[in-house]
Amino acid sequence: MRPDGLIAEYGGGTTTMKLNIAVLPGDGVGPEVTREAVRVLRAVAEHCGYDFRFEESPIGGGASVNFGSPFPPQSRERCLASDAVLLGAVGGPQFDTLSAELRPEAGLLALRYCLGCFANLRPAIAYESIADCSPLRRERILGTNIMMVRELLGGLYFSEPRALDAASKSAWNTMRYSEEEIERVARVAFKLAEGRAKKLVSVDKANVLETSRLWRQVVTRVATEFPAVSLEHALVDSFAMNVITNPTRYDVVLTENLFGDILSDETSVIAGSLGMLPSASIGGKVDLYEPIHGSAPDIAGKGIANPIGAIGSAAMLLRYSAKLPVEADCVEAAIEAALKSGMRTADLLPPAERAKASSTEQIGKRIAELTVEALKSRAAHSAV
Repeated sequence: MRPDGLIAEYGGGTTTMKLNIAVLPGDGVGPEVTREAVRVLRAVAEHCGYDFRFEESPIGGGASVNFGSPFPPQSRERCLASDAVLLGAVGGPQFDTLSAELRPEAGLLALRYCLGCFANLRPAIAYESIADCSPLRRERILGTNIMMVRELLGGLYFSEPRALDAASKSAWNTMRYSEEEIERVARVAFKLAEGRAKKLVSVDKANVLETSRLWRQVVTRVATEFPAVSLEHALVDSFAMNVITNPTRYDVVLTENLFGDILSDETSVIAGSLGMLPSASIGGKVDLYEPIHGSAPDIAGKGIANPIGAIGSAAMLLRYSAKLPVEADCVEAAIEAALKSGMRTADLLPPAERAKASSTEQIGKRIAELTVEALKSRAAHSAV
């Protein structure tokens, strides 16, 4: 559940039941999983009488090929005019020969920078019904519910100077953070922790990096504003081991851009598949929602991609931008119910059983149905 005041202070959001959503399907499996996320959002809107409007725009490698930019001006304008952005995925080996400014990833970074979303929320949950999908022992992961808060607009991905210099046969990137950048994302993490288990781990590399020393100083100072939340500092290398060996000890995890990118992918091992993980990027002009997986070009067009990360991102959109926590809860309950019923995409099955897997569309349709059932159940319960 979101803590009170989080959206009012940090979210883009809207205050009405009319929501304009910019949909950026992107490359690879992006269009397939995004389609199912939209299906679930439409089911919520139709059942509840909300006015959700969806408009698609190009992004990624396909946009570079067709429009000469991985994030064309028309996409930028549509995103900034929307109440929320739902993204699929970008990238693929066919785009590897494009120049740096045309690479799909450049479009993704441009989108994040354009929207100004500085806090990336990445939950990782160990569902009991698919605990055996994780390579980790079942008893080790059960009960895990981690919310990783990744700073999204600073560090190595954005700081200058940066260059790839052919003449000197060398390259360089700069990791830079200001106190303001650290403070604002730390406050988001502490507010989340207040509404959860009231504990937060801040991950850095303060024994080596000056940026991490500043990070630790600022986070420690911000912690004094949240006396109910306990703060622990951890070095990124030891945390990377401990989050796998003892994941249930963690609740909210705060870290910088590069560390957060890597560690959140690592937590997919706990969830059972990278396809399970959603994300929300908040704090800017418009909030952004996307599964954390890539474009998976090897399975694109086969109808076998896992849409749960995208559908979970749609649930986060309902929670943070639409300010509809009950509806978000119902989508998340529907995801869990679908998994409990035995529905699995191929990534959640051993190779010998993948012929029995549900398709991307089957999973999406069933979660949409279960969401409506959950909404009806909530309404009936409230009426008693």
